[in-house]
Amino acid sequence: MGRVQLALNVEDLDEAIDFYSRLFGTEPAKVRDGYANFAIADPPLKLVLVTGYGKPGTLNHLGVEVPSTEEVDAAKRRLADEGLDTKVEDDTQCCYATQDKVWVSDPGGAWWEVYTVLGDSDVFDPRDAETTPRS
Repeated sequence: MGRVQLALNVEDLDEAIDFYSRLFGTEPAKVRDGYANFAIADPPLKLVLVTGYGKPGTLNHLGVEVPSTEEVDAAKRRLADEGLDTKVEDDTQCCYATQDKVWVSDPGGAWWEVYTVLGDSDVFDPRDAETTPRS
């Protein structure tokens, strides 16, 4: 089963971590320079906080985290079958993780990714809501 991901642009990472830790009653799963993520069990949510990539308080991107590459591949096929323009990234480095993913953009320009985490990475390289994900 997957969980929804919400990636927010924030101005002060420490302040945002403090707020969301209190809001959801849990500490971040990962904190790095300019980046933090929370793996929240209830509600099932992957909350990502990013500094320096867009106006604070705005959406960076959305996603659905799934447990396996097979589920990413199924999403790739389903989205393509629906006639959506997809951008595929296999074995990519993003947000301090190695991931397989597929991206689509909604009519308003909001980016969605369906992804799985393959392992940790030292590379940040987040997506900017103003730019197309690289393919």
